[in-house]
Amino acid sequence: MRLATRIALAVGATVPVLVLASGWVLLRLVATDLHHEQDARLRRAAHSVTPEARALLRATASGRPEARQNRERRLLGSALDLGIRLGGPQGTVSAGPRPDDSVALPEATGRPVTVRADDASWRALSLSVQIPARKDRPAARGTLWLFSPDATSEAELALVRRRVVTVALLAAPVAGALAWAAASGTVRPLRRLQRRTSGLDPRSSPARLDHRRTGITEVDDLAATLRTVLDRYDQQAVRTAQALETARSFAAAASHELRTPLMSMRTNLDILAEHPTLPAADRAEVLADLGDEHERLLRLLVMLRTLALGDLVEADAFEPVDLAEVVEAAAEGLRRHAGAEVRVEAVPGLWAHGWEQGLRSVMDNLLTNAVTHGTPEGRSPRIDVVLGPVRTPDGPAAALTVDDRGPGIPPERREEVFQRFHRRPDSPGSGLGLTLIAQQIALHRGSVEVTDRPDGLPGARIAIRLPVLADGPGTAVGAGGATLPPLRRDWYSGPAPHPGSGPQDFHKERP
Repeated sequence: MRLATRIALAVGATVPVLVLASGWVLLRLVATDLHHEQDARLRRAAHSVTPEARALLRATASGRPEARQNRERRLLGSALDLGIRLGGPQGTVSAGPRPDDSVALPEATGRPVTVRADDASWRALSLSVQIPARKDRPAARGTLWLFSPDATSEAELALVRRRVVTVALLAAPVAGALAWAAASGTVRPLRRLQRRTSGLDPRSSPARLDHRRTGITEVDDLAATLRTVLDRYDQQAVRTAQALETARSFAAAASHELRTPLMSMRTNLDILAEHPTLPAADRAEVLADLGDEHERLLRLLVMLRTLALGDLVEADAFEPVDLAEVVEAAAEGLRRHAGAEVRVEAVPGLWAHGWEQGLRSVMDNLLTNAVTHGTPEGRSPRIDVVLGPVRTPDGPAAALTVDDRGPGIPPERREEVFQRFHRRPDSPGSGLGLTLIAQQIALHRGSVEVTDRPDGLPGARIAIRLPVLADGPGTAVGAGGATLPPLRRDWYSGPAPHPGSGPQDFHKERP
């Protein structure tokens, strides 16, 4: 059912009810006014009739028949068109429109009441009339009743009642028609909006809702909501496509990168199976190769998973993160598992609005990369980590540097080390560690670069800057807009950085 029809039916049903309710109130007011008018008339008549009633009682008590008859005529004539009844010691005198003598009357109260008999009703006023005793007559007491017929009042009330019902019956269709006409004009912008949206199919067409403000708040709000829904649909469609592409890339990269270590493990297993009497030294070497390949597989799978998560993370995963705690935790983990010497100088109180899991993976990969590639052969790992505040044109930031003791990275190679699967031929790594670092720093709207050590010693420095919260956790996000979705989401699934390489053609052994 159309909205205009619903409004017309609702108004058509409501207006008669309101008219009837108003008519009932009006009827009660009219009845009250008529009764007040009748009561005033009865009181005026009682004021003029009461002296005649006392005179009749005196004549009756004095035993003067002629005077009694004269007073009776004067009493009955003084009531005009009202009914009268006087009950006394010598009987009852009555005349005019009144209830039958068999109708029981209330006691004298001095206040008008309604008396009903059969189909008729009267407003009645009763008064107690008495005369004191004298030497020539005894005391006498009687009750005077004055009656005013309700016929006129009932007729007027019946007329009002009929008119109210007539107006209610006429108001239903008239109000419904007017409401339908008004509602049809009101919902016309809504129908136009419905026609525009009915032709939109976000699955097959990029066209979106073109709406001009109508001045009707509800319609404009609905149009804005529809636009928001369609925009969110587009965003989710893009995110779904990205997630699907990431999943495909994960499968392609995993199948390609795992092929070599799996084939090597298969070869070593065949050697163990075909040569059960292999010398102990050779057998230990094969088992060591198997362990290395197994560890390489695990590292590769972990890195692939972490890189894919970085492309799929949403802004609601961001929260205030204490950078000093992340640095200390990563350093302690490396000391405990690798036995490396890690010297940390971290200024506390630097809070970034970020993804804690991603920031921890940045620190873990920075330290692991320094141990793997920045330790001279035959020497124990030694790494220097410094974290401190710095001012930038965009606002407060944290500066993080990691220095190793390795051979360093030539300036012409410092950009490509952040590309996927780029590593030295003799590198035991997966070629994804620095890529993951670059991804996470971009995700947090920071910057990362590779430089020489500033003290002139051999080795490389990786320098990172991250925007931080100006006044600690719970404050507005600092420069860089870290809560916004990342500008790039294809670190894992995007085009391969080197010409000629694709999702199925990753090269592990780039020089």
